Amino acid sequence: MSGAGPSTRAVVRVVAIVVVSGIALYLIYRLRTPLTWIVVGAFIAVTLSAPVGMLQKRLKRRGLAITIVYFGLILVPVVFGAVLVPPLVQETNNLIDKLPTYAQDVQDAVLESKTLRGIEQDYDITGKLQEQAEKLPSKLGDATGVLSDIGLGIVNSLFALITILILSAFMISSGGRWVNAMISSRPPPEHEMLHRATHDISAAVIGYVAGALGQAIVAGVASFIVLTILGVPYAAALALIVALLDIVPLVGATLGAIVVGLVTLFNDFPTATIVWSIWSVIYQQVENTVIQPRIQSRTVRVQPIVVIIAVLFGSALFGVLGALLAIPAAATIQILFREYRAFRRFTKVEVPSGLVTEGISAPR
Repeated sequence: MSGAGPSTRAVVRVVAIVVVSGIALYLIYRLRTPLTWIVVGAFIAVTLSAPVGMLQKRLKRRGLAITIVYFGLILVPVVFGAVLVPPLVQETNNLIDKLPTYAQDVQDAVLESKTLRGIEQDYDITGKLQEQAEKLPSKLGDATGVLSDIGLGIVNSLFALITILILSAFMISSGGRWVNAMISSRPPPEHEMLHRATHDISAAVIGYVAGALGQAIVAGVASFIVLTILGVPYAAALALIVALLDIVPLVGATLGAIVVGLVTLFNDFPTATIVWSIWSVIYQQVENTVIQPRIQSRTVRVQPIVVIIAVLFGSALFGVLGALLAIPAAATIQILFREYRAFRRFTKVEVPSGLVTEGISAPR
């Protein structure tokens, strides 16, 4: 009977759509790692397009400009390693050498307290602590397996980093042609809107990176001043760690504060630790609620509440990487939505039925 139910063609079409969608989702899941590399590479390419463009204007050679910018990018972690690794190694060795002394200090403190002395008699905590501290240097050789796993992880990370940098370099060198080709494939009335959207997205990503670096610099300088006043050793290296971790939205400042707080335990406990903890809590609240939202709202032009929500959602879905890319992703969605609405309003201008004015197509 005609009209009693969906036709065979409609059923086949629905089934085909479901099957194709399932296959696409499965492929995306299986290819999630290289797809993530491509997204990160595109992010780096957009970020570095500004300095590459500036150098290209002076050098008149795009290839040389790309080479110089990427050489500087690779040089940054080398400089950070030169600043951080020596004091880190030295302090680790000092900590290992002084662990028996720290254990003895704990034992002396226990003996001076009647309550702690009673607990010590029942459980022999300080004796076990002293024993483990004395055995620690000899147990360092057992860490060979762990270090080999760490080394393998570092090799894999370097491979991923090199691949991402190569992808981003190719995107910078020819990405503009790809974007123009895709825009040219669309109807002419859409060209202006798409060019404006891509320009605004690029500006938003560059603004986000500039804002994040500015925020990190503020955190690093403020931490250096506080650590110098407290007399904590290697204040510059610790401030650099705080600045690097501060790039991670919302949680980065907390991680940096914990790392430095652990160092203060072995410097001037409890005065330095208490002062640093109080200052860190206050600064993080100011940064999360005032500095970061205002910087990102000015550079990326996203509302502060949207910044916070985007970071929360991105970190919940994709971890640290999601938190880093959440704000530019929110800016991209906002720009695309804004341009689409403007374009739809433009194309819905009333014109005589069946006619198309210059630059304005009739509603479809």
